[in-house]
Amino acid sequence: MAKAKKPAAKPGLKKVGHYAFIAGIVVAILVALIEGIRGDPATWVLVILGVIVGFVNIKAKEITEFLVAALVLLISFGMTALTLASLHTTLGVMWGNVITFVAPAAIVVAIKAVYVLAEK
Repeated sequence: MAKAKKPAAKPGLKKVGHYAFIAGIVVAILVALIEGIRGDPATWVLVILGVIVGFVNIKAKEITEFLVAALVLLISFGMTALTLASLHTTLGVMWGNVITFVAPAAIVVAIKAVYVLAEK
């Protein structure tokens, strides 16, 4: 007997995650380039977009790949942020913004991973 397939994710929901990812990267760059919009509101926008990406974009079969990629990004960005900031403040801010965007997504996906493992 054939296994019943899980229903595919709704196309609209997948697009929300896709656009949230693009928006997060764009906001991270814009906030670094425009000093006047730096601060708490921009940080919260990046965090919220990261959470949306974590909830919507990453499915159970993609968890390991995403967490490895996010870990590499967070470690490498964390290590290079100070060096880039010494070269130019905007580069350091941009790197910090990407960390602010990726970290919440990684936390959400890590919690998903624990939940998936607990189901087994």
